[in-house]
Amino acid sequence: MPARPLLALTADRRAAGPVRPGPRLRPARPEVFVSEALVLALRAAGADVIVLPPLAGDPEALAAALFGAPGRPGPVGGLLISGGAFDIHPRHYGQPVSARLDRTDEDRTALELGLARAALRRDLPVLGVCGGMQVLAVAAGGALVQDIQTADPAALDHEQSTDPATPAHAVIIEDDVCETIFGARSIEVNSTHHQAVARGGPLSVAGWAPDGSVELLRLPGARFAVGVQWHPELLADAPSARLFAALVEAARG
Repeated sequence: MPARPLLALTADRRAAGPVRPGPRLRPARPEVFVSEALVLALRAAGADVIVLPPLAGDPEALAAALFGAPGRPGPVGGLLISGGAFDIHPRHYGQPVSARLDRTDEDRTALELGLARAALRRDLPVLGVCGGMQVLAVAAGGALVQDIQTADPAALDHEQSTDPATPAHAVIIEDDVCETIFGARSIEVNSTHHQAVARGGPLSVAGWAPDGSVELLRLPGARFAVGVQWHPELLADAPSARLFAALVEAARG
């Protein structure tokens, strides 16, 4: 693997981008987009980035082209599953809708679940960010809390009203490997989600919010398979930089 490994980053989409003001007709049209902060965080950690649009296709064929097969490494050395303003439909973890369900995107969900499963099978370094952590959990056979406030009205408000560039609550880390990654046993994180992980299948819970919500997952024995229920790319702090650096280092092989 080169000194600057290539990492795949999943993207979001919207039905219509902004209308451009002015005298010329420029209607709003569908757009694929990704947080620049995520790209910059990966580049700062020493990686180059390829962005994957959330369009219909064959995730396994894409995974084979990107990640390779046993004895034949592909060009991509790691995967970051980004978050976004959408939910995973409960059908993907065997449940009916029983609480609040926001926008869903079946093409994106199918792509990310397929890529997550392929990465886990190949022991490819993978990081799930916010909704990406939920993708990892579901891909591994886990399930979600469909709406935190419905499940526990006394829970913290996990949809902070302040700028997510500022922390909203602590995460208590209860995993030695993750403590090494972040360099601390307790860190401050932002919070922009209404769903949460109920169980992670083989992924172990490595950190909790003060109200008991799952905030950090790790797959024991993997080279690097971690999920965080926050957006570290928006926090200009040492633990966030260490997380991206750990992913890139694992991708170097």
